[in-house]
Amino acid sequence: MAKFPSEEWIKLFKDEVNKNEAYADAAKDWEGDFLFIATSDDKLDKEVVFWVDLWHGKCREVAQLPSREAKKTEFVYEGPYGNWVKLINGEIGPIRGLLTRKFKLTGSMAKIMKYTRAASELVGCASKVPTEFL
Repeated sequence: MAKFPSEEWIKLFKDEVNKNEAYADAAKDWEGDFLFIATSDDKLDKEVVFWVDLWHGKCREVAQLPSREAKKTEFVYEGPYGNWVKLINGEIGPIRGLLTRKFKLTGSMAKIMKYTRAASELVGCASKVPTEFL
């Protein structure tokens, strides 16, 4: 079991993405990287930032960063830790999370909307990581 959020967890997530053929197909034309940010709430005392480099259906690299200023990315997807727990557990979808303002996106929403199936597959990959929450 990997604790979420942690460097170990994001590396296991990368492995799951790279094993997922449905994601590879849905994102075969995707080019872009993300900061995934879990903001503080009653369970998490400081925000945690993950960098995820996605390219043509593969996850090339991941890292836990010291801050959101540590790397410029095409997209930032952020929300409170408790909403990340719900997302990973499949209780919130990635697009619905944006539409209901449980998450915030910085970057082109039009580009994201062209890849909704890929976004759903990414969440599916996250749910396959054996996860221990705070």
